[in-house]
Amino acid sequence: MSIRVLVVDDQPMYRLGVSAILNAQADITVVGEAADGLDALARCRALQPDVVLMDVRMPNLNGIEATKQLTQPTGGGAVPKVIMLTTFDIDDYIYDALRAGASGFLLKDSGPEEIAGAVRTVAAGDALLAPSVTRRLIETFVDNAPSRLGSTTVFNDLTEREREVFMLVARGYSNSEIGRELFIAEQTAKTHVSRVMGKLQLRDRVHAVVLGYETGLVRPGTPE
Repeated sequence: MSIRVLVVDDQPMYRLGVSAILNAQADITVVGEAADGLDALARCRALQPDVVLMDVRMPNLNGIEATKQLTQPTGGGAVPKVIMLTTFDIDDYIYDALRAGASGFLLKDSGPEEIAGAVRTVAAGDALLAPSVTRRLIETFVDNAPSRLGSTTVFNDLTEREREVFMLVARGYSNSEIGRELFIAEQTAKTHVSRVMGKLQLRDRVHAVVLGYETGLVRPGTPE
């Protein structure tokens, strides 16, 4: 079954190029395009995409505000995963995008394989998108953002093992890496990760990273 994608950007040529790249993939289908945030909201309601590629700077409604609305469960259908389209000259927006519910980032000058891989990764929800970019941006901006929780009481329902797993997820470890670190099978690690994500009501691993930094359990430069 194809991954359904909506491409949102105010530059027609960029939308056309990304759509052509994705439509050339056997497992990905671009179901629509949108030129701004308002258009994206309307098309998401109508088309129900699995993944939205969302530019940040757009007229009428910017990508961050549109993402915030798209990622709020409404009971009216599945919530899409959002990949923010970014360049390094708009880094100031990245933390706000994470808080809004974005699942990852894609540099706008990425190649075809990176774009298609990013869509598959986020659709699967089982790994960080472009870890070197995502983690660097989080580390840069999280110290300057107000703490959402102010304490770690949110972790009280986790077992000791689940806390260990969370710490590794928050540092960007994959399931196989968690398994090796904790001397457990990869499938066991996957089960622990699923339970942790459920208990903490996290949509994906990017938001586990954010939570780790926001609560102070993980800090920039934390030893691996």
